[in-house]
This record gives sequence, C-alpha cells and structure tokens, in this order.
Amino acid sequence: MATHCPYCALQCGTLLGREHGAVTVRPSAFPVNSGRLCQKGWTAPSVLSAPDRLRAPRVRDGDGRPRPAGWDEALDLVAERLRAVRAEHGADAVAVFGGGGLTNEKAYLLGKFARLALGTSQIDYNGRFCMSSAAAAANAAFGVDRGLPFPVTDLGAAEVILLAGANPAETMPPLMRHLDHADLVVVDPRRTRTAERAALHLQPAPGTDLALALGLLHIAVAEGHLDKEYVAERTTGFDAVWSRAAAWWPERAERVTGVPAAEQYEAVRALARARRAYVLTGRGVEQHSKGTDTAAAFVNLALALGLPGRRGSGYGTLTGQGNGQGGREHGQKTDQLPGYRSITDPEARARVAKVWGVDPGSLPGPGRSAYELLDALGTEGGPRALLVFGSNPVVSAPRAAHVTERLAALDLLVVADFVPSETAAMADVVLPVAQWAEEEGTMTSLEGRVLRRRALLPPPAGVRTDLEVLHGLAVRLGEPGHRYPTDPRAVFDELRAASAGGRADYSGITYDRLEAGEALHWPCPRTSGAPHPGTPRLFLDRFAHPDGRARFAAVDHREPAEPVTADRPLYATTGRVLAQYQSGAQTRRVPELNEAAGEVFVQVHPDTAERFGLEEGQLALVSSARGGTVARVRLDGTLRTDTVFLPFHFPGRGRANLLTRPALDPVSRMPEFKVCAVRVEPWAEPS
Repeated sequence: MATHCPYCALQCGTLLGREHGAVTVRPSAFPVNSGRLCQKGWTAPSVLSAPDRLRAPRVRDGDGRPRPAGWDEALDLVAERLRAVRAEHGADAVAVFGGGGLTNEKAYLLGKFARLALGTSQIDYNGRFCMSSAAAAANAAFGVDRGLPFPVTDLGAAEVILLAGANPAETMPPLMRHLDHADLVVVDPRRTRTAERAALHLQPAPGTDLALALGLLHIAVAEGHLDKEYVAERTTGFDAVWSRAAAWWPERAERVTGVPAAEQYEAVRALARARRAYVLTGRGVEQHSKGTDTAAAFVNLALALGLPGRRGSGYGTLTGQGNGQGGREHGQKTDQLPGYRSITDPEARARVAKVWGVDPGSLPGPGRSAYELLDALGTEGGPRALLVFGSNPVVSAPRAAHVTERLAALDLLVVADFVPSETAAMADVVLPVAQWAEEEGTMTSLEGRVLRRRALLPPPAGVRTDLEVLHGLAVRLGEPGHRYPTDPRAVFDELRAASAGGRADYSGITYDRLEAGEALHWPCPRTSGAPHPGTPRLFLDRFAHPDGRARFAAVDHREPAEPVTADRPLYATTGRVLAQYQSGAQTRRVPELNEAAGEVFVQVHPDTAERFGLEEGQLALVSSARGGTVARVRLDGTLRTDTVFLPFHFPGRGRANLLTRPALDPVSRMPEFKVCAVRVEPWAEPS
C-alpha cells in the first residue's frame, strides 16, 4: 500500500505491507526520495507496536494516580470539567495546543473545535517553534508562504546552493541526492554532516547570521553582481535595504561573525557566477529573537541576485515537521483561519463563518502565541485547562522547567497521543489515538504538494482517531454532531470549501484526484471547466502582492537576547541528530535508533574542554540562567571554541531546552532556541 513516511516534511514515499503479522516498509519511487529512506523511515513501523503504546484512556483519580478508564467515562469527565472551567473563568480559560505532525484534516477540525465548541481564542501549535519566522519573512517578501515554491526535484539541476542554518544530511537525508551535483555553501556554526559535503563552509558565531547576510549582500552590490533589471522590474524597496547593507562591508561582518572576508567573497561569487542557484534556509536562521529579520536578510540576498521566481533558481525554506506546511494553513495557528487567512480580516471571517454555519461575530479573535500561551497557563487571567494534540512541550518548549511548572498548575490537562510522552505523563486525562499507518488523511509536504496518507490496518481495540475524539467532545459540549465529521474525506471536503479563495487554496484538490496519482501543489482553485492542474512553481510571472512585486525588507543586525558573560562564557546552540526526531517521543521507542543515539551529549572543542576540565565521555553540567542539563562530553575539533552544541530530543535532566531562553521574535513570536549563554563543568552524581 502506497503512503508516506510519518516523520519530516520531505514526506518520502513508502510502501507498507504485512509479513507474519508485522508491518513492513520499503521506499517507493516517489520523486523526493526515489527509492531511498533514512534510518528513521526504515524503522517507523516499530512505533506501531511499541511496548508502552497507549491502548485505553487513563484518568487521574483524586489521589493523583492514573488508572485505565472507558471512553465514555474519560470524555464525560473532560467535558464536565471544561464546562466548569468555562463557567467560572470564561471561554479563554480553556486552551488548545496542536502539532505540525497532524494531518490537514485534524489541524482543520482542531481549529474549528477550539473556536466553535470551546469558543476560545487560545489556540496555537508547536509549529510556532519551527517555521514561524520564515513564514513571516516569506509572506512579507512574496505575499505568500510556501516552504519551497518549486518542486524538490528542481534542486537537482542547481550549480550552487547556499544552505543557511540547515543540516539536511541528518534531518532529511534523502534530500541530499538532489544536492549532490551542486556546489554547496553551508552557513552553520558547526561542521555538520552537511557542512562536511560543502565546497565552502561559513562558520559564524551563533546569533550572527543576520550580520553575515548583510555582509554578503554588501559584496553582491559592491562587486557588481546586483541584477539591476530584475530588481527594477520585479521588486520594490531595494534602496532602503542598501542604506543598511552599505554599512556592512565584509571586514565589519568578519569582526562580528568570525567568518573571514575572503570566504564571504567566495560565497557571493559562487552564487553570482552560477546560471542556476538557490538560497535555502532552515531552523538555524529562524529560531532567534530576530529570526524574521534574519530570514528576510537571506531573502534580500536572493532577490538582489535575481533568484526567486526564475526557473532553475530560487529561494526557499526547508520545513521541518511532517505537516509543518499544511499544519500552519488551516487554523490551528492562533492568528489564522483555513486557507492561510488572517483571523482579523473581516472578509476572511465572513467566508469561513459561512462554511461553518455561524455568525462571523461569534468567532474569537487572535489569542496568545505558543510560548506566551504556555507561559500563561494556570496564572491569573491565563488558561486553566489545556488540551494537547500531537505535541510534547515538556521536552520541546524553551525554558522547559518553567513550562513544566505551568502545566502542573492547570486545573485540567488533557493529552491525546499514541505513546506516553513526557507531557502525557503529567495529564489528568490521556486519550489514546491512532498512528500514521492506522488512519486516512492528507499531508502537505515542504514543496506545497498535497499527499494522501493511507491506512494499512485499523487502530488497536480501545484506540480512536483524533477526529473521533474531537467529535465526541464537541457533542458533549452541546455542538451538533454533523459539524464535526469523523470521516477524513468529509472533513477534507469542508476544508476545501473553507480554503477557497485563500492564499492556500485547496478547493480544486479532491481525494479522487489524489487517488489517481495527480501531483497537486496548492494553490489549486476549483474551476468551472477543466480541473486546475495545481501550481508546482510559484512566482514565475508575478509575486503574490497586489502589484506583483516582491518586497525587500530593510533589516539590521542586533545582538542575541542573551550575551555571554564571565560567569557563562560560552554560547550553547541546539539541534537534531540523524537517529532521533523532534522531542524523541516516537524515535526513543525504537531500539535501533537508541543504539545509534540513545542519550544527550554536549559537543565541545578540545581546547574548550581543556579550559574547563572536561574529558571525552565524562558527564558534564551545562548550565544557563534558567537551569542545567546533564550531558555526556563529546569532543569535536571542528567546533568553534566559543560554542557548545546539544541535541534537544531527550527527556528528564537531559532536556536541552532546560537551558534555552524564550526571548521572542517581535513579529513571528519565535523563541530564541539557537543561542543562549552557558557554562560547562564536570558533573558527578550527587550522593
């Protein structure tokens, strides 16, 4: 049976089968992976039969102990306590936290449930921690946000690709086959597996990517590489940008970033000489308190070189989570309605309200962003109850110890999941839901292609789908049952109607067309004549602003929110490793993946280790102003001496996000995951 991998936004094609009662997987000839899978994809079926798989609801009794319960008891209890919280504190005292791995149907119905059944504005999702800065920059520059506004396969013909803050060799390995023929220019403080394959590795200090991008733009203009015709005909705002970049001569950028001016020149000349060139960014660019500006600075560089909207060249962002693209388009983001519409736009509210059969005035406005929502839990005026679908903020949120305290302060915490994640372990009610191979639905890949997820087998006895959970709760809260279908196809048909005319228009996409194998990229509007073919390549004729032009953004460098000090003299940066995924709730249950990467480590330069009395393989305490993480020392002579690295997949005292600071980007509300000030010292188990 043809379906797609449950992990990253590359959404590799897979073929599932059954042998001796076990689920088997092998890669398909789908274009993005062409018969390849990474280690996580090959082992994905293991999670379906994880020994601690959730198979029945659990409720916490008055003594604080969780016990098995029936579905009616669990849902009745949740509905009763939600009604009590709303009656005492108001509708916004109930909040919802979603996930970028939910199918389009689940993301859509979750947003509808929050705004109608709960009447709350307090809904956001973990994609705020992933793509929000790039999305804000792309919307401002191009008028629409799609991770890659071109098919992944276009990258195979590139001559030069600049990868800023991205490590696809570990985060989405099958993508690398499309990059093999290009000269890679990699911007990363670490010499990652991707950087090892680069023709040129630029190694800036954490938090200085914006200064580097300004220096690269300065060189592009000063050396005569500016595409003047393109800038004049297809963009606006260049003069204001140049007034900032003019002050960032490469030697100044070198002083701030540590990247030699000669390497900056080499990078720009490589991009400018190439007939087919791309600039791609990832989380390393975005997860900062200035992430939107940093992403915009790389967009500016691409626009100055005339790359976006040209065949064979372009700008894009490597979306992370499996449905990171679709997850932010259909209403689980606090400021959005389906179709990537703004919730403050009266016309958008009226269109969606008509589909839902309600008064537009009954729809709440925007609420708190993800971290602000978590930070407000259990406080005066903040949410008193939280429903979590497809997320594990105990591990994934910044300032994780504080977030854990806020979750513990709730009157009610409900978690829908298929494994007992660290967040589920805190819940008053846990609802066991179906996994990827047990449910139908659609996902949207990083290239904006809508894909069918197919069920090979039914969920285990005692397990329900998220759509069934939402239906059951909505009915108990007094909503008409027909408003919350449990059939994914019916939900998708409603999603199509709600998205019609929006930025992300799915109205011309149907299950039948997807079943027939059509490659449909949004926007794909419904037409009266021949079906719309979809839009694999955006911006070839015009950008999505009313005048058809892209916008430069006048941005300037500023320091990280937390500078190093004498007491905390090192930068810590976080990221992923090949064998684990996101908070690790799934992959840490796969023996083969744990054998490859089963515990947290801190990567340290040997000179730095000697300075602080550290040795290879010993345990160290990495501490910031917010807390400490215990990790095993791993020496790496390619790392900057002022920087340490930790993966964020691990629980307990190994949570890298015990360190991170929730300084928020003023536009995207993205926390500053990628840089904080720390000290590192030997650690011994307390007696």
